[in-house]
Amino acid sequence: MIVSRSFHEPGVHFFTNDDASMQLGSMHHPAGKIITPHLHNPVSREVLYTNEVIFIRKGKLRVDFYDGSQVYLESRILEAGDVILLVEGGHGFEVLEEVEMFEIKQGPYAGQRDKTRFEPQLPAKLSYRSS
Repeated sequence: MIVSRSFHEPGVHFFTNDDASMQLGSMHHPAGKIITPHLHNPVSREVLYTNEVIFIRKGKLRVDFYDGSQVYLESRILEAGDVILLVEGGHGFEVLEEVEMFEIKQGPYAGQRDKTRFEPQLPAKLSYRSS
């Protein structure tokens, strides 16, 4: 799921369903809006797969998507201001321009048990579209 840097909707907009293990939303409020102070209560959750949110601060990054069987699906270009939520399947990246990005994911990190690495299976002529 990619949220383009050009997304500008007023109010609160969640891109994920309530049952998704990682929630991604956008908030756009006018000056003076009060967001009521709150605490998040301890709630037990079972997380089976690591989800990641990546925010591109600067530069350009190609993301390559794979299905759960490591078969290449497509590629997309991310630029400064874009946000991506990686939920299922595989993914790889190539830095096209020097990049600064934030990655947010569930923890704790499980080391080598956390990932299965594989060789990219990109087509000879790579085509992709911008976000």
